[in-house]
Amino acid sequence: MKHLKIHSSANPDPIDIHVGGRIRLRRTLLGITQEKLASALGITFQQVQKYENGSNRVGASRLFHAAKVLKVPVSFFYEGLEQNSEEQPKGLEASNMLNKKETVDLVRAYYTIEDPIVRKKFLEMIKTFAKTQR
Repeated sequence: MKHLKIHSSANPDPIDIHVGGRIRLRRTLLGITQEKLASALGITFQQVQKYENGSNRVGASRLFHAAKVLKVPVSFFYEGLEQNSEEQPKGLEASNMLNKKETVDLVRAYYTIEDPIVRKKFLEMIKTFAKTQR
């Protein structure tokens, strides 16, 4: 039987870090401050900070309410956390990329392009450019 690794507050669980990062990502994409999210959830902005950095685990009911406020399904917070054969979360590297300000700025700018055809062409251009950089 495999032993579960215990995570302390000094060493948060990678899943809590991932969920918190997804909260931060969605909040910033919507342009919501930590204070506004905290107010909507009936908590302090310091608690939101702790959730976002993974130092505090988000309870099920609070996560459900956060999903409603952030207009996403609860499953959004777990996207990218498939389990591999050694029971270690995958996708944490990708979630770190998604939490960068540069990524959020790019996504916001992308969705300001109103014409879906132009937006799709822009995406294809970026993909083509990325392939040439490998």
